[in-house]
Amino acid sequence: MASFLRAARTTAARRSTLLVATASVAAAPRARIAPQFARGYATGEQKKGGSGGLFLGLAALGAAGGYYYYSTTQDVKTKPAAAKETKSLDTKPLDYEEVYQAIADILEDNDYDDGSLGPVFVRLAWHASGTYDVETKTGGSNGATMRFEPEALHAANNGLAIARDRLEPIKKKFPEISYGDLWTLAGVCAVQELGGPTIPWRPGRQDVDDGKSCTPDGRLPDAGQGERHIRDIFYRMGFDDQEIVALAGAHSLGRCHPDRSGFEGPWQEAPTVFTNEYYKALRDRKWVKKTVKASGAQQWVDKKNPDVMMLPAEIAMYNDKAFKKFFNEYADSEEKFFTDFSKVFNKLLELGVPFKGDERVYHFKATTA
Repeated sequence: MASFLRAARTTAARRSTLLVATASVAAAPRARIAPQFARGYATGEQKKGGSGGLFLGLAALGAAGGYYYYSTTQDVKTKPAAAKETKSLDTKPLDYEEVYQAIADILEDNDYDDGSLGPVFVRLAWHASGTYDVETKTGGSNGATMRFEPEALHAANNGLAIARDRLEPIKKKFPEISYGDLWTLAGVCAVQELGGPTIPWRPGRQDVDDGKSCTPDGRLPDAGQGERHIRDIFYRMGFDDQEIVALAGAHSLGRCHPDRSGFEGPWQEAPTVFTNEYYKALRDRKWVKKTVKASGAQQWVDKKNPDVMMLPAEIAMYNDKAFKKFFNEYADSEEKFFTDFSKVFNKLLELGVPFKGDERVYHFKATTA
């Protein structure tokens, strides 16, 4: 892979303030580095790990497959609560603001990929949630079935063991939180702490005890195909054209790796900063085809900066008239993109979750210096 220039960026280290319904919980601010000084992609040999494609970019090595989409009947069996040995009437409820803060504290990692775990946390939340099928009401983040085989070994989930492992100490610190809630909260935290919009989030996902309800391989989109395939896949999840394009904006974060997806490179020069640059790049740059040496996969690269790439499905989507108008809207207005992404990412994370209806909706606010 071509050498990359290192721009000055450090992951924004922020403290969050939790707003619950109309109440707010104050948090001590942490120093935050302004987005204009954020780090770009890494120079030289890639560091360990990697976020992979967030939306379409995960294919089998040597093939043009993208994210895979899973389905099967999900029989969720909630784990019984542990027996209490004391009769304390002052049991402290789980403080989700503390969980958010604990996630924010581990995001920056100079030894990992482009210096942040944020992109791989977004990908974990995406994959745990994107297995949903609106017709059969199966899949989704409820159950956290990616902990078990065969789902943990699906090609689409290559590299996500890194994200799950990095979150395990937080799970141990806050054992009351389900894995499904932890993974989705990590995705929310990553988007916000890397400069993105506030994402409404609520708990309520229940973990399953084994892999019997793992979703089978094959439900997520193939990055090597066209716009019709993308619609077929995302319509099955319950998304429309505008929502599909808004979700694609997650590709402002992260990069593809040839040993995981077959594709190689980031979608823009600052892959750890959440902006609308993905849409601007797709609209404004000249894209030419390139074969990835390591895998033989075909992708598109920026003619002036071939280190930046786009997936075949994305070029096809942009050339589709109905999709294109939304790409251009988001290229023109980051505010519009942030508003729509907040709504659709929240929808994605809640697919298939059996909420009771009385859960609090949390708005974690990243603070500035």
